[in-house]
Amino acid sequence: MSYDLYYWTTPNGHKVTLFLEETGLNYRLIPINISIGDQFQPDFLKIAPNNRIPALVDHDPQGGGQAISIFESGAILLYLAEKTGYFLSKEIRQRTEVLQWLFWQMAGLGPMAGQNHHFVQYAPEKIPYAMTRYINETNRLYGVLNKRLADRQFVAGNDYSIADMAIYPWIVPYERQQQDINEFPHLKRWFESIAQRPATIKAYDRAKEVNTTPTVTEEAKKILFGQRAT
Repeated sequence: MSYDLYYWTTPNGHKVTLFLEETGLNYRLIPINISIGDQFQPDFLKIAPNNRIPALVDHDPQGGGQAISIFESGAILLYLAEKTGYFLSKEIRQRTEVLQWLFWQMAGLGPMAGQNHHFVQYAPEKIPYAMTRYINETNRLYGVLNKRLADRQFVAGNDYSIADMAIYPWIVPYERQQQDINEFPHLKRWFESIAQRPATIKAYDRAKEVNTTPTVTEEAKKILFGQRAT
């Protein structure tokens, strides 16, 4: 296998399987069950020092030599796009558009929607201020994306890109985020078009094969949300 993908069925994990399925690259999926603490295994920490999925190992890097390991989903998408030449234009203006929206997801939509998930779904006590804060910010970001998509097929223009792959998995759980997608018609059109892509279907089918019991137990919450430096 050219690539090893250390993966779990989260939005950040889906980003990379979307790319790999779109390109047909040869990869091995290595499940890292974050609900039981696989992310703290020493071998995994060697390639993912932040103890988060996904992580990728390229056994056939450009120029040869030792395998290259990459952590952080945005960095993985950028690495794969630059290596393969897919889903990231070399033309400076188009490339800049893609990177802006990739980083928008990494710095904005992902963290804000993630906090939304936490306080709405997982927090042991319901804190109205925190819930409202992150539901509203998620809504604001949906609005930004909806406006962006008003006059173009994809977020960076008419070509599907790594920016779309980064954003899409964070829109999939829109109901859990307390969002009505019908309020955002341009986003909805974009979302439905990506959902119908054969590679998207394959990527999410793989997720179902890997995680057959997608529930978060109380013990899992301690592992996922109780971490400190030690």
